[in-house]
Amino acid sequence: MKEVKMFMFEGCPHCKKALEIKAALLEARPEYKKVPFVMIDEKKEPETADKYDYYYVPTFYVGDDKIAEGVPSEEGVAKVFELAYEE
Repeated sequence: MKEVKMFMFEGCPHCKKALEIKAALLEARPEYKKVPFVMIDEKKEPETADKYDYYYVPTFYVGDDKIAEGVPSEEGVAKVFELAYEE
């Protein structure tokens, strides 16, 4: 299992939507609750954010691999957790 990192910033409507999708996914697939999940606020942790290659928030990484970026979709968030859970 690999860690999921979500880069976001407070007040971002797309980030809020991504978290709503994540919550619904974890409700439907409780086994995904075991996946380590870290939220990184790019404005509060710019040094960490600068180490990763992304342009829009929210952006999801599984380990160090960028999986989804920008406007979230249910399919995109599900793919993130599927990949993290499988590995």
